[in-house]
Amino acid sequence: MSHTPIAAAALDQLFNDARTFRGSAKAWLDKPVTDAQLQQIYDLAKLAPTSANCSPARIVFIRSAEAKEQLRGALDEGNVAQTMAAPVTALIGSDYAFYEHMDYLFPNTGARSWFEGKPEVIHNTAFRNASLQGGYLILAARALGLDCGPMSGFNNALADELFFAGTQVKSNFLVNIGYGNPEVLKPRNPRFTFDQACRIA
Repeated sequence: MSHTPIAAAALDQLFNDARTFRGSAKAWLDKPVTDAQLQQIYDLAKLAPTSANCSPARIVFIRSAEAKEQLRGALDEGNVAQTMAAPVTALIGSDYAFYEHMDYLFPNTGARSWFEGKPEVIHNTAFRNASLQGGYLILAARALGLDCGPMSGFNNALADELFFAGTQVKSNFLVNIGYGNPEVLKPRNPRFTFDQACRIA
C-alpha cells in the first residue's frame, strides 16, 4: 500500500478537470461503453469502504434500446434527451435487505443482528452506503477514462417497478456514463472555499 500522493494528472482526471455532462443529447459522443468497461468500473468501486462492508448498492447498467425505452417513461422531461443519448445509464439502487448477506460480507461478528428487525437502522445504513457507492462508481468511471452525468429527476417508484421488481431494492439516483462532448461544457459553477465549508476543531 502506497502513501504517496497520486500524480497530478490523475488528480486532474478525477477532480480538477472532470466535469458533469448533461443538458441535451449533444452532451455525449457516439462512442460505446463495453461490458468489460462496466465490469471494471464495478470491480474498482466495490473495493471502497461501506459500514461493516455492508455493500448495499445494486446497480442496473441500462444500455439496450429496449431498456432505455423502459427508462424513458420514468424520466423527467428535462432528462430524457441526455439519457437517451448516453451510451449507458447506471441506475443506483439501495438494497434494504442487505443485512441478509452480512454473514458473508462481514463474517465472525454476528453483524446481521445489528440490523435485523431495526427498520430505521436498515434504512439509514442502506441509503447512506449505497449513496457512497454511487459516488465511488463515478470516480471509478472517471479513473477509467469515462465521463459521468449523475442526476435525480425521475419517477423512483416507476423505476423500481421496471428494474427492481420482486426485491427490496429501491432506486436512489442515475448516472449517465460515456464519453462527454467537451463542446457542450460551460464554465464550472463556483464551489465553497475551505474556510467557507470547513473548520478544524
